[in-house]
Amino acid sequence: MPFEPVNPEPSFLKKNTNDQDSDPSLQFKRKIPSEYRVRLKVSSDRFETDALVQKFGLNTVCEEAKCPNRHECYSKKTATFLALGKECTRNCGFCDIDFSKTPKPLDPLEPEKIAQSVQHLKLKHVVVTQVARDDLQDGGAMQIALIVKKIRSLNPKTTIELLTSDFEGNLKALETIFSIKPDVFNYNIETCRRLTPKVRNKATYERTLSILKTAKSHNLITKSGFMIGLGETMEEIFEVLADLCLAGCHMVTVGQYLQAGPSKIRVKKFYTKEEFDLIRQEGLRLGIQEVYSAPFVRSSYNAREFLEHATQTAFH
Repeated sequence: MPFEPVNPEPSFLKKNTNDQDSDPSLQFKRKIPSEYRVRLKVSSDRFETDALVQKFGLNTVCEEAKCPNRHECYSKKTATFLALGKECTRNCGFCDIDFSKTPKPLDPLEPEKIAQSVQHLKLKHVVVTQVARDDLQDGGAMQIALIVKKIRSLNPKTTIELLTSDFEGNLKALETIFSIKPDVFNYNIETCRRLTPKVRNKATYERTLSILKTAKSHNLITKSGFMIGLGETMEEIFEVLADLCLAGCHMVTVGQYLQAGPSKIRVKKFYTKEEFDLIRQEGLRLGIQEVYSAPFVRSSYNAREFLEHATQTAFH
């Protein structure tokens, strides 16, 4: 069955009493199709998760990137931890995470804090992502490795998924990540080949495929994702799926791009449920192990369930 998440309404979709016609920066809000607007479902666990994250002074990509699924995930006592601070040294056209050329130094207690949060939440599967830290010699790879080791020391039964940067192609840094053997290595391709220079800062389409191939050669389960609605064609979407399949990518996520703010790339198209289903079927036809394709699907959404479903068949 196609993956059909139930998601809350993103905060920027809430009605505003101001006259949006007089403010061009707000016009993108009106374009959201009615079928994309869903009822917010929140449990007491949402506030408990939020309180725990605040207690340890942690960052989550859920909040920093204004993920539309954050209320649902928090209600399930899950979160995707954002490592290496909350300031990114890249300023990609789609992303709402804070940009800084000189981000704050790494927190030496971060590995312990994240590991303790995983323990308190009793997570069976944890996703750790990161901001790009091009200001660091290793891009923060050693800190990520320390986080994984600390999580495993306190939570030996928890599976770990890493969603990393490309470390500017630094092979030594990538080897640091591959050598710690995360249960899932996730690196997003983000968009089609043609739009990559416009959408991504520094990262390239070919480098992404190369990194995924190298991860696969290390016998890691690999995962990647991309957004649609940036101006790509269906043919280009199918090309991305084919390229990811050739790179040996086991799992792929496909979601609707939503403009996070007026300064970001504008949405060119909202895809229908039928089109998302077609994309999923094409990915499966090509031989990708599992494909999640729906408007609010994001890289780490329902990551544990995704992994469990995909691993019902052999990977290697």
